[in-house]
Amino acid sequence: MTSRVWHPFTQHALFPDMPLIECASGAVLKQEGGKELIDAISSWWVITHGHCHPPIVKAIQEQAAKLDQMIFAGLTHQPAERLASRLVKIAPSGLDYVFFSDSGSTAVEVGLKMALGYWRHGGKMRTRFIALEGGYHGDTVGTMSLGARGVFTASYEPVLFEVERIPFPHPGQEERTFAALEAACRGDDIAGLVVEPLILGAGGMLLYAPAVLAEMRRICAHHGVLFIADEVMTGFGRTGTLFACEQAGISPDILCLAKGITGGSLPLAATLCRADIFDAHYSEDRAKTFFHSSSYTANPLACAAANANLDVWEQEPVRDRVAALGRWQEERLAAFRNDARFKNVRRIGTIAALDVKVADQGYLAGIGPRLYAGFMKAGVLLRPLGNTIYVMPPYSISESQLDRVYGAIGEI
Repeated sequence: MTSRVWHPFTQHALFPDMPLIECASGAVLKQEGGKELIDAISSWWVITHGHCHPPIVKAIQEQAAKLDQMIFAGLTHQPAERLASRLVKIAPSGLDYVFFSDSGSTAVEVGLKMALGYWRHGGKMRTRFIALEGGYHGDTVGTMSLGARGVFTASYEPVLFEVERIPFPHPGQEERTFAALEAACRGDDIAGLVVEPLILGAGGMLLYAPAVLAEMRRICAHHGVLFIADEVMTGFGRTGTLFACEQAGISPDILCLAKGITGGSLPLAATLCRADIFDAHYSEDRAKTFFHSSSYTANPLACAAANANLDVWEQEPVRDRVAALGRWQEERLAAFRNDARFKNVRRIGTIAALDVKVADQGYLAGIGPRLYAGFMKAGVLLRPLGNTIYVMPPYSISESQLDRVYGAIGEI
């Protein structure tokens, strides 16, 4: 039977047959027929505690019997109220309000619209944004506009808006980034800077130091430019702390969360902001309403899953698991640091990455699909970003499972 499904980020001409996954547990996906596949990328960076983590499954089941979905305009429900209160409590200080959406792209899109509304309602027409070169913030029009231009965006250029781009702070070149940011912030039309804290995701898993993040925050604050932290990937432990911003000792003006917010079980996103950004939209003038929503805003099932995720962080030794996974990754990377086939072997928290030395580097490097096919045959789910192999497993992965992952990297 021919499948009628069009898969994301998939060239069907090269990958016509899709393995059918029947169930999952911990760090393992089970295919039709019983073959196991180690999920070494947390199913696109969302699974934190492991697939089908029992406390989260239970919370979803219980909520489904009480309230499954409702309009969130003009009504509210307890799972959302409780979740918002808890997010404000654990987030970097100064973030007092939470707007719910349903994906990382929309979390950032909401952040852009919050910033534009803040300036417009305050009587200042600041309409442009700054972003790091090589960044990725999602696939909606606004977030694509922020991201790196190239193969991801070439077909959609007619609908994208221009942003001010500053160089990525490669080691030893940070001053170029600071100087470019200073120059851009002097413009009186800049609404905000949007950054992925400490690591670019789809941009190649490139790392930069917490001190660099702190200096970018300082520059923005000095010029009154809003600082928007896209922690869609980095939030909930990936970089070793609950939020990446913690390592730089900073609080953003707007914080974007998704992926791990529900432990990866259901789609949910949250955009947190300062009180004055909320207040700029608070008025008896209905024209100042924050005009954004989706039908499933603050879905009760997703909010229940997110509350269960926060319970897991409070009640289970998650931080110990994160620290242990970081150590295990570092130990296994050691064998590759002097391997002539690789370069730029790196790690932050639970995320490890290394680049295969090839002539055609980048997302369309020819080795990428060959690596992916080899990993799948070996029973390991890794999706290289071109010639960049990265390992970002659930915190529940065992050492023996991680050995299989790195064994496959070495062999393939």
